Amino acid sequence: MTQVTESPATGTATTAGARAHAREQHGRTAETMRFVPASAAPARLTEGLPDGAAAKLSWTESLAFGRYTTLNLARGTRIRLTDTSGDACVHTLLYRAGALHERLNVADTVKVPWQAYPGTGHPLLSDAGRLMATIVADTSSRHDALTGATTLEGNTARYGAGTAHSTSPAARELLTLGALKSGLGPADVAPSLSFFKGISVDPAGSITFTGSASPGAAVELLLQMDAVLVLANTAHPLDPRPDFTGTAVDIAAWHAPQDLAALAAGTLTGALPPEHLQALQNTEHDLTARNAR
Repeated sequence: MTQVTESPATGTATTAGARAHAREQHGRTAETMRFVPASAAPARLTEGLPDGAAAKLSWTESLAFGRYTTLNLARGTRIRLTDTSGDACVHTLLYRAGALHERLNVADTVKVPWQAYPGTGHPLLSDAGRLMATIVADTSSRHDALTGATTLEGNTARYGAGTAHSTSPAARELLTLGALKSGLGPADVAPSLSFFKGISVDPAGSITFTGSASPGAAVELLLQMDAVLVLANTAHPLDPRPDFTGTAVDIAAWHAPQDLAALAAGTLTGALPPEHLQALQNTEHDLTARNAR
């Protein structure tokens, strides 16, 4: 979060002065922050949402470059990430709420649907073969499910630092902090999926960095199960620029349970291919069995 430092209107040398100063900050906003309530977000975060979505907001945030965020979200939540200024890179992890041992498996997310380049209609699969989420809208088409996250060692060698609170934090360090908020640890930080910085693979298997799409590009996820989402907005490991640089990402999430039925019916992203449909059925079967207990 970007902090705004100002000279206090009242002295803070006493408890009463410190309290008065703290209360003066109530209601103030920064350029990047989480907005509580979610409806208090600037108009740019909610512009263009579907009819009725603004009344069902559960999360709005502008996540600064070099920072992370995490939130426990309900099944049927739709999350829109917007690369407002065109230079974000959002490393993403998903864990099943209430059963955190089940989490996003990026290898299966690529292998099972026979597609290395995530885009609209792409399923995000767990390590149990269940559908965690689906990409239901995408105007970027610049994502990466192959390269993974930057590391402490890599960022230190390249930028001079890589710890979570340094000037060039590595994605894995930030994702670890996000995982810790749910009682997980470094061993639970699996390979991540990156949004807004793309790669391409040539026939020989070489990976080329393709960078960003354009300012305003957005991607939307629909959660098929209750999940903990962890996001780290920081550099891509193949970004060729010598300086650690990037921009904020805007986040808006709202409850859209009707989209679950539309996805299954094939009216949201089109008819689901067999692999996607099987993963969805695996999730629904498990939820039915859990609810019957």
